[in-house]
Amino acid sequence: MGTREERERSIERGGEGTEGSIADADAVWGKKLQVGEGKGEAWLMRGREPRAVKEEEVWEKVVTKGSQGEESEAERRMGQGRGSTTSAITELYHTRGERESQADESHKGSEVNETKVEEEEGQTSRGARSLERLIIVADDGTSPGKKDRRILMPWSRSRRAANRHPHFSLYNYQVQVAENQPPGTSVIIMSASDPDAGDAGRVSYTMAPLMNSRSSDYFHIHPDSGLISTTQVLDREHMDLHYFRVTGTDLGSPRLSGTTMVAITVSDRNDHSPIFEQTEYRETIRENVEEGYPILQLRATDSDSPSNANIRYRFVGDSAAIARVAFEIDPRSGLITTRGSVDRESNEHYTLQVEASDQGKDPGPCSATVKVFITVLDENDNVPQFSEKRYVVAVKEDVRPHSEILRVSATDRDKDSNAAVHYNIISGNSRGQFSIDSVTGEIQVVAPLDFESEREYTLRVRAQDNGRPPLSNNTGIVSVQVTDVNDNPPIFVSTPFQASVLESAPVGSSILHIQAIDTDSGDNARLEYRLTGTGSDTPFVINSATGWVTVSSILDRESVEHYFFGVEARDYGMPPLSATASVTITVMDVNDNRPEFLQKEYYARLNEDAAVGTSVVTVTAVDRDVNSAVTYQITGGNTRNRFAISTAGGAGLLSLALPLDYKQERRYVLTVTASDRTLHDTCQVHINITDANTHRPVFQSAHYSVSVNEDKPSGSTVVVISATDDDVGENARITYFLEDNIPQFRIDPATGAITLQAELDYEDQMTYTLAITAKDNGIPQKSDTTYVEVNVNDVNDNAPQFLSPRYQGTVSEDAPPFTSVLQISATDRDAHANGRVQYTFQYGEDGDGDFTIEPTSGIVRSFRRLDRESVPFYELTAYAVDRGVPPQRTPVHIQVTVLDVNDNAPVFPADDFEVLVKENSAVGSVVAQITATDPDEGANAQIMYQIVEGNIPEIFQMDIFSGELTSLIDLDYESRNEYVIVVQATSAPLVSRATVRICLVDQNDNRPTLKDFQIVFNNFVSNRSNSFPSGVIGRVPAHDPDVSDRLHYTIDRGNELHLLLLNHTSGEIKLSRKLDNNRPLVAPMLITVTDGVHSISAQCVLRVLIITEDMLGSSVTVRLQNMSQEQFLSPLLSNFLEGVSAVLSVPVEDVFIFNIQPDLDAAPGSILNVSFSATLPGGRFFHSEALEEQLYLNRLRLTSLTQMEVLPFDDNVCLREPCQNYMKCISVLRFNSSAPFISSPSILFRPIHPIAGLRCRCPVGFTGDYCEMEINLCYSNPCLNGGVCVRREGGYTCICREDYTAANISEAMMGNLSREDLRDLFPGPENFLRRKAIWIACHGASEEVSFSVT
Repeated sequence: MGTREERERSIERGGEGTEGSIADADAVWGKKLQVGEGKGEAWLMRGREPRAVKEEEVWEKVVTKGSQGEESEAERRMGQGRGSTTSAITELYHTRGERESQADESHKGSEVNETKVEEEEGQTSRGARSLERLIIVADDGTSPGKKDRRILMPWSRSRRAANRHPHFSLYNYQVQVAENQPPGTSVIIMSASDPDAGDAGRVSYTMAPLMNSRSSDYFHIHPDSGLISTTQVLDREHMDLHYFRVTGTDLGSPRLSGTTMVAITVSDRNDHSPIFEQTEYRETIRENVEEGYPILQLRATDSDSPSNANIRYRFVGDSAAIARVAFEIDPRSGLITTRGSVDRESNEHYTLQVEASDQGKDPGPCSATVKVFITVLDENDNVPQFSEKRYVVAVKEDVRPHSEILRVSATDRDKDSNAAVHYNIISGNSRGQFSIDSVTGEIQVVAPLDFESEREYTLRVRAQDNGRPPLSNNTGIVSVQVTDVNDNPPIFVSTPFQASVLESAPVGSSILHIQAIDTDSGDNARLEYRLTGTGSDTPFVINSATGWVTVSSILDRESVEHYFFGVEARDYGMPPLSATASVTITVMDVNDNRPEFLQKEYYARLNEDAAVGTSVVTVTAVDRDVNSAVTYQITGGNTRNRFAISTAGGAGLLSLALPLDYKQERRYVLTVTASDRTLHDTCQVHINITDANTHRPVFQSAHYSVSVNEDKPSGSTVVVISATDDDVGENARITYFLEDNIPQFRIDPATGAITLQAELDYEDQMTYTLAITAKDNGIPQKSDTTYVEVNVNDVNDNAPQFLSPRYQGTVSEDAPPFTSVLQISATDRDAHANGRVQYTFQYGEDGDGDFTIEPTSGIVRSFRRLDRESVPFYELTAYAVDRGVPPQRTPVHIQVTVLDVNDNAPVFPADDFEVLVKENSAVGSVVAQITATDPDEGANAQIMYQIVEGNIPEIFQMDIFSGELTSLIDLDYESRNEYVIVVQATSAPLVSRATVRICLVDQNDNRPTLKDFQIVFNNFVSNRSNSFPSGVIGRVPAHDPDVSDRLHYTIDRGNELHLLLLNHTSGEIKLSRKLDNNRPLVAPMLITVTDGVHSISAQCVLRVLIITEDMLGSSVTVRLQNMSQEQFLSPLLSNFLEGVSAVLSVPVEDVFIFNIQPDLDAAPGSILNVSFSATLPGGRFFHSEALEEQLYLNRLRLTSLTQMEVLPFDDNVCLREPCQNYMKCISVLRFNSSAPFISSPSILFRPIHPIAGLRCRCPVGFTGDYCEMEINLCYSNPCLNGGVCVRREGGYTCICREDYTAANISEAMMGNLSREDLRDLFPGPENFLRRKAIWIACHGASEEVSFSVT
């Protein structure tokens, strides 16, 4: 619609004709002011020159039809013709002073509503009031039927027509312009209005930047048109807000100006792509980290506005599919985490391409990509794997020492040290014949092999990597099969061989068993025998396979007594090996003396390591025969054929034939037989075997591996190793010792328990290899060596250590959330999870949530917008926490300094100010001084003040720099007691507002008002209730416009009996207990109210009406549409009583209203129920149904008389048909006399509220508790004149005789009906006339009045 000042100026332009001015007036004042449309009005407006007037100089008066003051005077002076209009205006103009002097009386005597607006201009009379002109236009005869229309038009004094200031329509303007527009783009047209004529009305425009001088480089204002346009391309990201003070200066003399402010916002276009913090990202992670493990936080920033900088991240490019298998990126935060398990052996290097899209709309989204290189670090998660499940190699027993026989190989899929494999033999090398190169896996023979001692060796090889902790594979099996070579010649069991044979021995007799053994195997051990040194006449032959020598021809002792020859044993090896022995056979003569040993028992001691062939003992037997030759044989006790005996010199030489084993036999008892070929003798040879240090100690395993936690205390046992020695005694007593002096360990020399003697540290050394030697105490000492590998297990004993003891960083307070501030870094010497460090804030030491830290990278970021004025710097405490159990944590202090930007609006001391000002204060007085503070500094804290709301019309003025608030009009509490304005403080580009409540302090300049009123006390006297109102029933309806006044109330006369109890300070009224009786009463009283200066008196009439049960039972309730209790009591109560009185034809005082109550079943405020009863002449009450029927028949007349809309009666209790079996529902009323008084401006009314109930009555012809029994109405023969009674449902029918008609019978039948029967047959008020006609027809016209009454 435009500003109010412009609208007023449009009203004053008289040169455009009356019709235009009138239309403008209608537009300005919202059609409240109207003028005529005839020629007289147009002539009147043309007779005036246009006048310039401001909003502050307007006096407006709206003269209504009912005015009796100035309007009647103006009508009298104007007459009835058009020509009198001008004279009326002129006379009214000259009598303005008289009207102003009588302003107070004019307000009280008429209904004129006057609004005054005053203005101070320059140094001239600010308080002078403008003139007005009253235009009264009468009908000119062309518009018959139209009423007079009057308008009060503004009229300014001639001395106000001087040069005016240009005026902008708004205090400040706000406009947007898109960035990237070409120079010369129009922004806004600034227009200041100046109602002056000529050059004084021409305005020239200039503007100056308010906040940043650079703004002037971008904008220009046209001095004539006021068009602000751009001078170069705008960049919102460089500067998004521009503030100017625009000055409009006229060309008058002197030159006057007006100012306003313009805020130009550069709107964003999506002209910037997101920018990642780094050109590329590189990160390493360890394989096998858990799913969801945070790897890297990507950050991209976009300098566009938030709608064009809503960045989303995703994987793109050829590697996107591969990336999504192992990783996922949070589309909002850019955090890359693991999606599943990451296996370096499957993929060690990932090259990801991440896109950041800003989701912009205008002109479209922009994006940027960055490459992320993720290297997977190796974890020792793969066990070395042998190339074969079982290695088999055949080795000849004569292989040379340190010869390579086999090379085992194991591979590890891990990397670097985790993949470096070393080997050792952990079992099967008890005799130490083999060694393995720990690096190459080459197995060598280091000691001679002997097929005859052991034919196969099964070695278990362990492949172990160098990881932390190391992983090993103990499943390597090497089977070394020793193959035989013919390296052992046959050995005769005893040599030389001697035998004797009786010369009587028959041919074929076996006389000597040649035995030789070969420790080789196979053909190398298969022997054949032959005799050597024999001739053709030798009477002996040998079985080549068995070695038995038999007689081949008859012996003749006398020819040859002794035979000497040799025997050879040859194996089948290649080349064959052989052994020879001498054989002596003596042909003996037959005799009868047996040989006899010189002693029966022989004793000897022999070491178990005695060599084969060692002589043990010599036994001797003597044969007394001259030619006897005694031979010796071991015939018993030679276990395992360890011994052999030969005859030499007539004696038996006992020697060792096979090696001894102390473990198997420690004592031998041999039976030696001496024979002269016929007779023999025996003796016992006792041989005790003594132990020799023949066995070396042997460890149970060639390699031990044990794990121990690094925090195990000193003195703890790590492992107990043991070796066994098959010897006994001192030869089997083993002593253990460490080959190398490792200070962390010691070994118990007796038990082999390895214990700690110093603390371990996994971080210094992860594994120890101890060489343990076990020596026996034999002579010479023998020993065995094993290796114990001690793996130190890491425990979380090292807290993370920060690279710097304190970190410092800075961040601008306008930095967007998640801006990187600084990065902290810590290391942990522990391994695996114990050494994985994450960063966190704990215990609220994150600046109350203003900062967050990335757990993996340690980058500290702002979490939300910061405010330097609230917190200029932060002392944060971050923690580096490892993943050990329990975790170790280390704090570090971080100081973040917040850099200031101009981001704080001015701050008022409070959002609401309340200023107390006495009414009638002088115009121009200072109401308040409003000041605000700005936490910023320098130019950022410069504040300008202005009123932005609530000052229309202009009532107050505010100084733009000091904030002083002055009033421009007279302030009247009774016209308006409070003014609410909104004050704005601007520190461009930021503003703040405060609400100033200017509360006027009331002065006692108005007298109290009090009108006559009455108290209607409906006293319901009933035995069933005791409801006399003992509390406050209301208060005296006095009012004083001066709210600060304290009224005093007194009853001057008429209350001598103290029937009313009046509170003198509050005006509250109570009823005396003296009124608690059944006597009616009317008591007029005079009540006076004073405010201490002014007094007023009015009459109070106390009416006590006695309400009886008969009155209540004969009452009706009328329903009034759109009526409230207060509206009914004041002023419509008298109209209602007069209307009811006229309808019922009774005096007004015979109508008793006892209840006024809103209808609870209707919408609130829509229907009012009014209950009353009325008396007939003679004192009887109208029956309620008769009363209801009378009102129903005259409802339209009652509506017309009372000017209230009377609704039909509502039988709402029975409408729901609560009765069964066709019972008749009858409304029953009860009454509640405890309702409080109802107050209105002129009446205090005590209602008696009815409570609706019901009663069910059987229909005609039925009886019983539920009307289930039908009555035979024909039983008493009700038909007259011989009529026949026929029963029907609910009654009967009379069949007449020929001489009678049904009318006669019906008439007779009707004569027996009561009024209740008629109501049952013809219910409702609409059948009232019908029931009345039947009653009169049956009982005569004399009963008409009786029927109406009852």
